[in-house]
Amino acid sequence: MSFPGLPRPAPGEVLLVCTCYEGGKALWGDLFDEIGGRREGAAFVLADGRVRLRPVEDCGWDHLHGGNVPALLSGGGPVPPVVVLADISVVYGGGGPLLVDVAAIPGRAVRVASDRLGEILDALLGGALAFDDLVRAMDWYGEYQGDGGRPAFPAPTPRAHRSFPALPATDVALLVRTDFGDERGWRALLDELGGVDEDGFLGADPDFDEIDEDAFPLQALTVDDRAFEGLSPGQVPALVPPGEHTTLVALADARTFAGPGRPLTVVDLCDIPGHVAVLPSREVGSMACNLEIGNMDFHDFVAVEGVRPWWEG
Repeated sequence: MSFPGLPRPAPGEVLLVCTCYEGGKALWGDLFDEIGGRREGAAFVLADGRVRLRPVEDCGWDHLHGGNVPALLSGGGPVPPVVVLADISVVYGGGGPLLVDVAAIPGRAVRVASDRLGEILDALLGGALAFDDLVRAMDWYGEYQGDGGRPAFPAPTPRAHRSFPALPATDVALLVRTDFGDERGWRALLDELGGVDEDGFLGADPDFDEIDEDAFPLQALTVDDRAFEGLSPGQVPALVPPGEHTTLVALADARTFAGPGRPLTVVDLCDIPGHVAVLPSREVGSMACNLEIGNMDFHDFVAVEGVRPWWEG
């Protein structure tokens, strides 16, 4: 799958991209009423005129994910700090628009309340807020300053920004090793998850008659490459190629080899790109299965500070 390029916004403008279409028609839901402001030509003017929001439509952007956005911005000119997506959650799910970082750590995202969009964009553009501030103040749904409880494991910010190669394309999950200090621990993790075949696939041929429904095996392509050493969750979404529907990316990081249950850091690619869920490795297969069939949402697996996770009950 390839997406059309995004237009380069004019100085002071922020793109508002529709990613939900039906019969080739853009669906915006009630967003324009909810954000307030006024129309001025092709733009919406918010925050007493300090923010110009430019809605753009192209059915080629249907189901565009936040992680794919940075690669679609045309070259030349200054990089805008953020692009806003009006996605399926805005239209049908009651969620606010998705802000995608395209400058600091491109591809990560956070959702904001629709009626606060102008205020928050004004603060970002003026430097009163950084994207890191939005990420640190997300609730378990991935909304900035939402009331859904604080995630027990907030997404870390990388100490130093560096580039990484693209992750391999796959229509299953990816298990990516990002810590290389414990070779025995890595091998033990793979063995506990069922072992890998000669192509690096984990759980490639499960016996469905023998599967425990409460401990569904993780089927994933493993990535054991020092090029990804130190990769942080927020950097993951932009590295996933758009050609395949990758279910999730699970990181085997330093926490994996230090904690009981060999916990994996799982990265959301769809609803809130870069949002994380940390859970025992034995639970990640069930998570992938439930996400694939739409039985549960990513936030259902995000542990909340001070609340016992359901998988420990």
